[in-house]
Amino acid sequence: GGGGGGGRPSLKGRQPGESLRKPKWDLSRLVPFEKNFYRPSPAVLNRSPYEIEQFRSASEMTLATPCRKVNSATPVPNPIQYFTDCEIPNYVMDEIYRQKYERPTAIQSQGWPIAMSGRDMVGIAKTGSGKTLGYLMPAIVHINHQPYLERGDGPIVLVLAPTRELAQQILCVAQDFGRASKIKSTCVFGGAPKGPQLRDLERGAEICIATPGRLIDFLEAGKTNLRRCTYLVLDEADRMLDMGFEPQIRKIVEQVRPDRQTLMWSATWPKEVRNLAEDFLRDFVQLNVGSLNLSANHNILQIVDIMQDREKDDKLIQLLTEMAQEQIQKTMIFIETKRKVDDVTQYLRRTGWPAKCIHGDKSQQERDWVLSEFRSGRTPILVATDVAARGLDVDDVKFVINYDYPNCSEDYIHRIGRTGRADHTGTAYTFFTMENAKQARDLIEVLKEAKQVVNPKLYDVMENARFGGGRNRNRWGGGGGGGRAGGGGGGGRAGG
Repeated sequence: GGGGGGGRPSLKGRQPGESLRKPKWDLSRLVPFEKNFYRPSPAVLNRSPYEIEQFRSASEMTLATPCRKVNSATPVPNPIQYFTDCEIPNYVMDEIYRQKYERPTAIQSQGWPIAMSGRDMVGIAKTGSGKTLGYLMPAIVHINHQPYLERGDGPIVLVLAPTRELAQQILCVAQDFGRASKIKSTCVFGGAPKGPQLRDLERGAEICIATPGRLIDFLEAGKTNLRRCTYLVLDEADRMLDMGFEPQIRKIVEQVRPDRQTLMWSATWPKEVRNLAEDFLRDFVQLNVGSLNLSANHNILQIVDIMQDREKDDKLIQLLTEMAQEQIQKTMIFIETKRKVDDVTQYLRRTGWPAKCIHGDKSQQERDWVLSEFRSGRTPILVATDVAARGLDVDDVKFVINYDYPNCSEDYIHRIGRTGRADHTGTAYTFFTMENAKQARDLIEVLKEAKQVVNPKLYDVMENARFGGGRNRNRWGGGGGGGRAGGGGGGGRAGG
């Protein structure tokens, strides 16, 4: 339930971008552009291969240059460990200091040198890894080395994102870091009036962050163009493919000059994403931070309770009461359907809990308001469908509750990834019923990989599912707190 993908693919029989002609690019006639701005400090150049390998290993970082079409003699630049390790312009550093960042995240320490040296790259990393600034900081430097926009020019940097929520979050970072150098950013997504978005584009915006559906509409209508675009980012590429946006993405990328710089970001690396990378990127570097197999953030304590469906409401209140003994911390509750989200939110409010909800049927205005209430802490409990799970960036979420278990372990990992961000700790509680029995094996794998204590009842559920499932449903009644080892009661103060 609860889509929210900034304009879903059209079902009216028309192909997206049907009227867009593929430009005939003549590289000899294109105005050349500069894309290598990486100036490492002597400290970086003088680090030994052993030191570099140790740093990459400690940061769980692996590198590959998988493209076999080009024999690249260009070595991958060394990672930076401190902001002083390369020439980062003052207009970026001032904002970095203002936001009190102490040092680059793992993805930035290696991603910035690759991107700033003009290479195409694929970044594979969990949510909360600092990837947005990982591609926006080099984008801002890139823009500041290009000629100014003229009337009628489209953006220099295009960021494609799957949902309006993610697009708006990227916009906030772009505005923060682009402000000092007068870079204008705009956000283009479905489900909102076109007028203000068109006005921004007409005035000229160096950075355009867009969901594929709305951007295709504007390109087809001739309201903007991508002739000046030399820096292209695909964020959450796996998610965009899951949502059926591949035809739109291909149409959009056709409109961008082939000698552009392209960066692609994804939480996972399935075959479909690999194919896209091979089609769009040239001589690219693949940077993985963390496991290549999707895995949960190890800073999150994961607690699974086995129960019957009818016990969930009571269990939820009990859990919130335990967690709120000191004060109510930011909590996200994930529920499968839009209707159930509304029902549970009303139930919580009736019983005195400060909760609000978002899902795909809410207007953009209401969703923005609810998210701002949640971010500010005025409403510390947010109830949501999966529309809010992917890419929603709220730093200090302490608890995630999976009221309904999602359809797959990938969605589970993305949901619980709302907590434990930026090296903080967090706790994720999951209500697991016999209806979810088929998912038990995958969930156990995720828990074991993250070195969590596995609730013994989860093994029973897995065995039961193997032998026909459902027969002994009543055995799992009142699962209560099973498997809290390591979680201690409210588990709520873990790392508190």
